[in-house]
Amino acid sequence: MVDPADRRFPAALAAALTLPFAYDDGHGVDFEPFPAFLSAEDTTDWFRAWTGNVKLDGDCFRVFGQDGTGGYAAFWLVRPHRPLADQPVVFLGSEGETGVVARDLNAFLWLLAGGYGPWEAATSYASDWTPRHNQKLAAIAKRFAADSEQPAAAVVEQATQEFPHFDETIMTLCS
Repeated sequence: MVDPADRRFPAALAAALTLPFAYDDGHGVDFEPFPAFLSAEDTTDWFRAWTGNVKLDGDCFRVFGQDGTGGYAAFWLVRPHRPLADQPVVFLGSEGETGVVARDLNAFLWLLAGGYGPWEAATSYASDWTPRHNQKLAAIAKRFAADSEQPAAAVVEQATQEFPHFDETIMTLCS
């Protein structure tokens, strides 16, 4: 179960987010990790602004990074009584893009190792973009999630299949 007051990164996420993500003029990964989760207040302010619904709070998200336009990557706390590392990772873009990019933290580590960031996994706008395997992130994924190894495309496909209605769920909250 996720403690609402606990805003510490799991060790695996903290290790992965210490590494730099190179944008490389659109040929790399567009991801800027935060040094800590957004506060509950900041998460609520963001989610209300993103949805236009002032009745909502952001308690179902733990935001840990953004892309260059301000879209957020977060854990979506949708699995009751499960720890944070077992929750799916989602992306909510600055232009309304949404996507579940990984089923859990272990899968997210392999997504990063495969050369994807949350934006790249949730969108398909850059047809000329090619993911680049990241050896340092692969070493972290092997350290924390060796038994979960899989290609990044499989990570995204499994997440999308498990949560096919994420976009509709989020859009029903918008006013």
